[in-house]
Amino acid sequence: MPEEGIQLRDKREFMSEEELLAIVKVFVGFGIKKIRLTGGEPLIKKNFGSILKQLAELPVSLTMTTNGVLLDRYIDELKDAGLQKINISIDSLHADRFNEITRRKDFERVIRNIDLTHKAGIDIKLNAVLMRDVNESEVVDFIELTKKERTHVRFIEFMPFDGNQWDWSKKVSEKEILEKVIAHFGAANVLEVDPPPNSTSRNFRIKDYASTFGIISTLTNPFCDTCNRIRLTADGKIKNCLFSNDEDDLLKALREGKDIRAMIRNSIAKKHEKRAGIKSFQSNEDAEIFKANRSMTTIGG
Repeated sequence: MPEEGIQLRDKREFMSEEELLAIVKVFVGFGIKKIRLTGGEPLIKKNFGSILKQLAELPVSLTMTTNGVLLDRYIDELKDAGLQKINISIDSLHADRFNEITRRKDFERVIRNIDLTHKAGIDIKLNAVLMRDVNESEVVDFIELTKKERTHVRFIEFMPFDGNQWDWSKKVSEKEILEKVIAHFGAANVLEVDPPPNSTSRNFRIKDYASTFGIISTLTNPFCDTCNRIRLTADGKIKNCLFSNDEDDLLKALREGKDIRAMIRNSIAKKHEKRAGIKSFQSNEDAEIFKANRSMTTIGG
C-alpha cells in the first residue's frame, strides 16, 4: 500500500455480493473452470464467508491469493469450501524487512498462518516479488522452504504499476535468479519441471526436495502466449491483461439491465498478443500505457 494511503471510494461503486455472483455466473456459463479471489486483500471483505460459500457451489475450482494476515479467522471456512491451494504473498522471511515492506508488524502472525494452512492440508504457494537491493538476497532462503511438502515458492519480477516507484533497474531477471540458485545448489541439482497447462511460471525443483519453485518473468520472458487469465475487478470492470488500462464496465451494464455477454466476448477478443501492447518498458510511448494503468492496490478482483 502507498505510504500515504489510498483515496477511499463510496461502496456503491463496487459490486455487491449479489452483483458479483451474477457476473461470475455469466463467466462460468462461458466455460470458466477456475476462480481465484485476489486483491487488494480478499479477507478484509466483511461478507467474505458468504461469498466464498456461494462460489464453492459453482462447478469451478476455487482458490485465493492473500497476504496471510487474517487466514486464522477463515481457515475452517476455506477448508469447508474445498480450497486445495492458497497463494500467500510474502516478500521477505526476515521480520524487520517484512515489516518495512508491508508497513505493518504482522510478520509473526503471517508465519503462524502459513504453518496453520499447511497443517490444514492445503497446498501453499508463497509469492515473493523480488526487488534489487531489497530482498533478492533471500532467493536461497525461500527455496529452502520447498524441502517441505505442499510448500511451493514463486518469484515474481517487479512489475510497473501506477504509484509503485517502478523502474527497470529494480527488477531481478529470471537469468539472475537461476544464476543464484545454480551457484548455491549446483547445476546438476536444479531440475526443471514440466509446467501445467497455461502456467505463468517456469518451474523447477531442487533434487530430493518435496516441492517446487518457479519464476514468473512477466517483463524479461513473458508468458503471454499461454495466458488464459481474465480479471473481474472489485468495481465490476473486466481487465483482459493486468498491464492494460482498457477496462469495460460490466457492473454499469448489469445495473442498466443489459446483457453483458457481448461485452465479455469483445474484451477477450481485443486482448493484445503481449502485455497490453507494450513492446518496451524503456520506450516513452509504451511507458504511457502502464503509467495510465491503475495501481494494483485499487484493482481487486
